[in-house]
Amino acid sequence: MTDTAPSTADAQPAPGAGDFAASAHRIAKVYGRGDAQVIALDSVSVGIPRGRFTAVMGPSGSGKSTLMHCMAGLDSVDSGEVYIGGTELTGLKDKQLTRLRRDKIGFIFQAFNLVPTLTALENITLPMDIAGRRPDQAWLDRVVDTVGLRPRLKHRPSELSGGQQQRVACARALASRPEIIFADEPTGNLDSRSGAEVLAFLRASVREMGQTIVMVTHDPSAAAYADQVLFLTDGRIVDTMADPTAERVLERMKGFDMPGAVAR
Repeated sequence: MTDTAPSTADAQPAPGAGDFAASAHRIAKVYGRGDAQVIALDSVSVGIPRGRFTAVMGPSGSGKSTLMHCMAGLDSVDSGEVYIGGTELTGLKDKQLTRLRRDKIGFIFQAFNLVPTLTALENITLPMDIAGRRPDQAWLDRVVDTVGLRPRLKHRPSELSGGQQQRVACARALASRPEIIFADEPTGNLDSRSGAEVLAFLRASVREMGQTIVMVTHDPSAAAYADQVLFLTDGRIVDTMADPTAERVLERMKGFDMPGAVAR
């Protein structure tokens, strides 16, 4: 038996519920047709609490990346509703969705996606520069100090280690003070030491700065940095765990039917 706690994943959140930074109500996503049809998400309802670090785990093909992409507005759903705060994504036009992603959502991916000709600081402020917005200097200073790269702000990506580049990407996601940050395997390209540094920074951004983070990961050690873990299999949320440890997460993952997974 796993040590789990009641979770927002089981609460069937009301559409646009105010207690959540992001929420989904009975969302479904299907790829392909006929014999090639894959049900990536199967009527999933979930609420992501504000100011908390949530990890999403499951075997390869469980639907965890699809869930994140749909909740972040990077992919559409076939049915159901997705909200960022009180704003429904599923009813927005392309320009409105682009503006919402720019203003309210931060992204961190496995690939650092830094511009090689820009300095670390220029990469951090780039999204705001493109949007024509001036950064809040006090907040920017706090982010820079939290990420621990002030001595490296004038360096270009080629002059930074992988861990430092990913921390620049984390700072870029935080700099505009988004309502929520979605991180897809953010330590996947890093060695264990650099990965631990990035995860510690994400943990600190939640604890000290009140950030909300959703992280997709396959690594039990990474999930242990979160406040709660959502477990997916076959496109459904099947379990949750509060105050996770790497050992408990690994034990829970052993219970999944690995061959049954089909969708990313």
